[in-house]
Amino acid sequence: MPTLSWINDTQARQEASKVPFHLLEKVRSYGDRNLENILVQGDNLLALKALLPFYKNKVKCIFIDPPYNTGSAFEHYDDNLEHSQWLSMIYPRLTLLKEFLSETGTLWMVLDDKEVHYAKVILDEIFGRQNFVSSVIWRSRDNSSNDEKKISSDHNEILVYSKSKNWQSNKLNDLEKRSHFSNPDNDPKGPYFDGNPLNSPNFRENLVYDLITPNGNVIHPPKNGWRWSKETIQEKIEKNEIRFNADQTKIYRRTYLSDMKGLPPSSLWINAERTGHNRRAKSEQKILCGSSVEVFETPKPEALVKEVLLVSTQPGDLVLDSFLGSGTTAAVAHKMGRHYIGIEIGEHARTHCIPRLKKVIKGEQVGVSEVLHWQGGGGFTFYKLGEKVFDEMGAINPKVDFKTLAAYIWQKETNTPSECQFSPLLGEHQGKSIFLLYNGILGDTRPRAGNVLNKSVLRQLLKNYPTDNEKIIYGDACFGISNEELRAHKITFKQIPYDLGMQE
Repeated sequence: MPTLSWINDTQARQEASKVPFHLLEKVRSYGDRNLENILVQGDNLLALKALLPFYKNKVKCIFIDPPYNTGSAFEHYDDNLEHSQWLSMIYPRLTLLKEFLSETGTLWMVLDDKEVHYAKVILDEIFGRQNFVSSVIWRSRDNSSNDEKKISSDHNEILVYSKSKNWQSNKLNDLEKRSHFSNPDNDPKGPYFDGNPLNSPNFRENLVYDLITPNGNVIHPPKNGWRWSKETIQEKIEKNEIRFNADQTKIYRRTYLSDMKGLPPSSLWINAERTGHNRRAKSEQKILCGSSVEVFETPKPEALVKEVLLVSTQPGDLVLDSFLGSGTTAAVAHKMGRHYIGIEIGEHARTHCIPRLKKVIKGEQVGVSEVLHWQGGGGFTFYKLGEKVFDEMGAINPKVDFKTLAAYIWQKETNTPSECQFSPLLGEHQGKSIFLLYNGILGDTRPRAGNVLNKSVLRQLLKNYPTDNEKIIYGDACFGISNEELRAHKITFKQIPYDLGMQE
C-alpha cells in the first residue's frame, strides 16, 4: 500500500509508543458525580496516553475537528503549521485514538481541502484502507463568499473510518429521504404512503381473484395474483390499511413510515436545518458564552455533531473528542445520553467548556436542546494533566495510587482496559492470574513487607486467592523464595518499576 513521506515522518510514526504516562489530577465534579463524563485540560497526546489504560477499546465514536492548517492565525489555535509539522502532529494522535475504539467504533475527522487528502493517506495506513467508510461532504457555509477570487470553498469533508470493516451505521427513518410520506388526515400512526401495489411477488393460483369495490367496480388481479387472500384484504380494508383511489378503480396498500426499515445515511450533508453551518455555530457560541468571551472562528454546530452521533452511537455509548475546542461534542453527547471524554489544551477548557457544560446541566435551550427535548441533568468531572508516572530515574511517582498502577499493569499484560477492583488479584485473563503488591494493599506498609513477595505474603495470597492458573505477581522485590518454589506455584515475579516497561 502506498504511504506518505514527509520530513521527520519516521519520528512521527514512532512517537505514540514513546509518549510517557502522566497522571490525571481531579480538580472538581459538577452535577451528578456518578456519571462517567470527563473533561481533561492538557496536551491531547499526553492526555490520551494517560487515559488509554482505562478506556482502551471502549469508545464507540471519536469525533475530532483538528486545526486545518489553513495558514490562518486563530485566536485559540496555532493553525499556521508548516505542512510536515501538521502531519507529524496528527499522526501519533490518530495512532493512539485508534486504540480507544471498540470493535464497532468509528472515527469522524473534519477537515477542509488543505490537508484532507494527505490525512486520508495516513488514515489508510493507520486504520487500513478496508476500514475507510466514507468521505462525508458537509456544507459548512450557508452562502458563498463574494470575496473569493477563484472558487468559494463552502464545504468541509468528514473522513469516516471504522475499527472493523464489518461496521454498520445506524439507519435513519426521516421525511427528508422519504418525502413522499405525509399525514394529511392526522393518522395516529404518523406519516404514510398509499402508493404501494398489492401484487404477489410470485404466482399463486389461489390469490388470483377479482375485487369488487364498494361502488361496484371490478378490479382485476395483477399478473401474479394478490399479495393476500380475499379475507385478509377485506380485513385490511376495514382497518384502513388498504385504500381505493377516488373513483375506486385502483387499490393501494398504506405503508407507514414508522413501520419502514431505516435508510443508510447519505454522504452529502447539505441541509442547513438538519446539520447546521459555521455561522449558526458561532451564533450558538455567542448565546452560550456571552459577549465578554471570544468565540471560535470556525466552530461546529450542535446539529452536525447530533447527526454524527445518531449514525454511529446509541444512548449510553462512550464518545471521545480530543480537540474539544468550545465543547460542542461534549455538550451534544450530554444531551443525547451518551457518556463522553473531552480533551482541550488551552485555557478555554476553563473559560469555554466548563461554563458551557454547566449550562447544559441546568437545561439550556440552545442548539439541539429543543429537538431533543433536553431539560437538564447529568454531570461531569474536570481533570488536569498531572506529573509523569515515572521520574527521570525510572522510579514511580509517589502520587501514583494503586488503582492507576493496576490499570497500567492490566493493560500491559492483557491489552484490554482496566476493570480492576481494589484487591491484590487484579483479575484473570486467558488462564493467567495477575497480582499487584503496591501501596500496602495487604495492610502491611513496613519495609520489605506488603509490597514485597516473601513466604508470608505468598502464603496469604495462595490462601485468599486460590487458583491453579499461571500467576504473574508485580511487587517491589522478591525475598526468601527460591526459583524452584516460584515454578512449583506457577509464579512469574516482575519487579516494579523495571519490568513495567513504561518508563520514558
